[in-house]
Amino acid sequence: MKKVKWEKISLLLIPLAAAIAALAIWGPEAIAKYRDRGILDRLKTQEAEIGTEGYRYTLSSNEKLYILSKCLNNQILPESELNALIRTEESVSLDYQDLTGTYAMVVNRKDSAGQEISESAGLELCSRGIDELKELGILPESVKEITEPFYSAVMYSAIDVPEPRNNVLVWKISLDTGKQTANRSNRLLDAYVDADTGKIYEFYVRTEITGWSQVDPDAMVRAWADYMGLGEPQDYEADNPLIETTPYFKKYSFAGMEEGSTVVTIGYYEGINELFLKISR
Repeated sequence: MKKVKWEKISLLLIPLAAAIAALAIWGPEAIAKYRDRGILDRLKTQEAEIGTEGYRYTLSSNEKLYILSKCLNNQILPESELNALIRTEESVSLDYQDLTGTYAMVVNRKDSAGQEISESAGLELCSRGIDELKELGILPESVKEITEPFYSAVMYSAIDVPEPRNNVLVWKISLDTGKQTANRSNRLLDAYVDADTGKIYEFYVRTEITGWSQVDPDAMVRAWADYMGLGEPQDYEADNPLIETTPYFKKYSFAGMEEGSTVVTIGYYEGINELFLKISR
């Protein structure tokens, strides 16, 4: 009796085992085909960020400072006011293939995300940067606010031509001397401002400081280096002591790119009470 029951059970297990074996062989392929049917030949949409910000090459603060200083030092002639007035869309397009030399400053009209940006945005960015420098004690509190009627802002791309991914977007902020010739006291005259971070790379400003003895360049450069995120400055001895048009200055060196370095100068023009920090010669 037991033998008969076992034979019946065996007969039932054989088809079940065959079904399991078939499922193990053909099951994964069938499932894959079913999934492919839901994906292939169908369009799906997904929102993506517009602009170039997602794949821009990231430069350190020292690298950006170095590239901008090289570009400023390699400028042949500043752009004239006439050129600025007659500039067209075609003339400001960034065609790296047409650039010559190693470093170049190219007028730009778009921010890092590829969006058109107004002159007022550059002035507002500079105004915030000036306030920050005042808080840090780098600039005197007496320096006046940046007001739009008296200032102009032009955006530039500072480009390492052989490696165009190495570029820095900056605003050049300038006091419009045609509108403000009567009184420049306690006013910013010129500055270069990072268009992404708002950090001020270079400035010339009229102040109430009446002598070089009132300036502490070592403390000033350390505060500015910390603000910029550059690391410790090193004293730099100029090869030519007559390189500046004022006897009141001190130079410092910061690490740049590869073996290069950036020279930063803090100086003062007596008589007109002008304080400056510059990264260009």
